[in-house]
Amino acid sequence: MTEERKVDVMERIAQASRGLAEEAAVEHWVTIYVMGKAYRVPADLTIMQAMEYAGFRFVRSCGCRAGFCGACATVFRRSGDYKLYAALACQTRVEDGMYLVQIPFVPAEKALYDVAEEPYDPSVVLKHYPEVLRCVACNTCTKACPQDLQVMDLIQGVIRGDLKAVAEGSFECVQCGLCAMRCPAEIVHYHVTQLARRLYGKYAIPPEPNLEQRVKEIEEGNFEEEFERVMSLGPEELKEMYVEQQRTREVY
Repeated sequence: MTEERKVDVMERIAQASRGLAEEAAVEHWVTIYVMGKAYRVPADLTIMQAMEYAGFRFVRSCGCRAGFCGACATVFRRSGDYKLYAALACQTRVEDGMYLVQIPFVPAEKALYDVAEEPYDPSVVLKHYPEVLRCVACNTCTKACPQDLQVMDLIQGVIRGDLKAVAEGSFECVQCGLCAMRCPAEIVHYHVTQLARRLYGKYAIPPEPNLEQRVKEIEEGNFEEEFERVMSLGPEELKEMYVEQQRTREVY
């Protein structure tokens, strides 16, 4: 998808978010602060929907806005509370007096490697990410995880050499980077567990016939017709589809 097409699609989504709530029908409102500026928004929206309702437009492929999951990391404080909280904007509802700051990315370095040239050995992870051994077991990473993963336990699993436990325990990681942002030992947990999953997936799990069949179907173009149908929809049809999806999905 071209950058121009991405911007067009995201503009349509933003318009749909603003249409989620007709002002006259909204019973409860809250005031949030984005980069210090106050905005009055409906109380039942997620942070991402509320920002779009307020007029912000996500133009850098943020999360489900034509990007990848985990890209909407947000830091916020609550009114009267000195603590700093971290969350994903797509799954967290706004609160009255919430002070928001969006994070464009987490500046954590990722090791360069070729999984096909690495042996199936726990030492591979420590070779590429030796900082794991600096873990002080403070559990800050676990507290920061929006997926409620036991991140500290996963790092301890790497140290023990249990790649299976690390791979299975980090399966729902969305690579948002909030764990690394809060770590005093400067561990990049999400890259560490990603390498563990890649090693475990390549060497320890037998091929899955259903997956191979689906990949074959994609390569043969079995889903091109439906993809083209969705891409050909007009603004109003996309808006209707998106609003219905947002109204029926469960948000935690």
